[in-house]
Amino acid sequence: MISEVAAQIRENIKRVIVGKDEIIDLMLVAVLSEGHVLLEDVPGTGKTTLAKSMAASLGCTFRRIQFTPDLLPGDVTGVNFFNQKTQSFEFRPGPILSQVVLADEINRATPRTQSALLEAMQERQMTIDGQTRPLPRPFLVMATQNPIELEGTFPLPEAQVDRFLLRVAIGYPDEQQENLILKRFKTSDPLEDLEPVTDPDTVTGLIAQVREIHVAEPVQNYIVAIARRTRTHEEIDLGASPRATLALYRTSQARAAIHERDFVLPDDVKVLAPYVLTHRIQINPQTRLRGRRPEDIVSDLVNTVPVPVER
Repeated sequence: MISEVAAQIRENIKRVIVGKDEIIDLMLVAVLSEGHVLLEDVPGTGKTTLAKSMAASLGCTFRRIQFTPDLLPGDVTGVNFFNQKTQSFEFRPGPILSQVVLADEINRATPRTQSALLEAMQERQMTIDGQTRPLPRPFLVMATQNPIELEGTFPLPEAQVDRFLLRVAIGYPDEQQENLILKRFKTSDPLEDLEPVTDPDTVTGLIAQVREIHVAEPVQNYIVAIARRTRTHEEIDLGASPRATLALYRTSQARAAIHERDFVLPDDVKVLAPYVLTHRIQINPQTRLRGRRPEDIVSDLVNTVPVPVER
């Protein structure tokens, strides 16, 4: 059931997004794990289109927030205002009260506004003037960052980065894919005709089913070993948190589900580890000067930690 719905969503999004099957699968993993995604790439690679395609395919409500230095927390969460006609306070909901939210260029807003997302992303609720409001389900935040224009930006603090389940770079298409993009968008935008292939209630049910995917004890120990190795590695100052261990566990379940399995393989863990862990570790200055990146270190860890095998 999960794999069938996932395949329908994947094929629907591929009507708009060209040649990014792995990225689409990662978005599906995030949805089924009830996590959020940090898209870090240059402008024009399809980040907004991917978010809109995902929302349309899921039949979910979608809102886009353009983060700027003058954006206020109330512009994200909503505000209580005094209605002169009714002589009472009313709540005007903000864009965060949607099922799929695109936080565009999140690092251009001030830390105060960035922090307005923290409670929403982690607790799936928000508190305004002492009143707590639940957020709709499913709830997915897709935030974008431009890695090349850093002037006038406010880097995300570690506490907020850790709230993102995955960090993903879409990357440029190859020559054949870019030609196909030109042909597909020649006369019209296929996103405008995209119809939902499922609904939010079905997706919420699938999320519950994913939690039942079996993780054998050796595979669970493998996940823990990778996470703990980041805390003792000589090139890492700050290792992955227990939240990262749980994220790797949950995403591995989701990946197994969309690949028609009711059990997790070590290969699921190896594929997802770079997307789950690289933004949650901090390498030391000497390692950075040698040109080593967090991606390189996580790749080394995955290849050196013993993989469980069936006896």
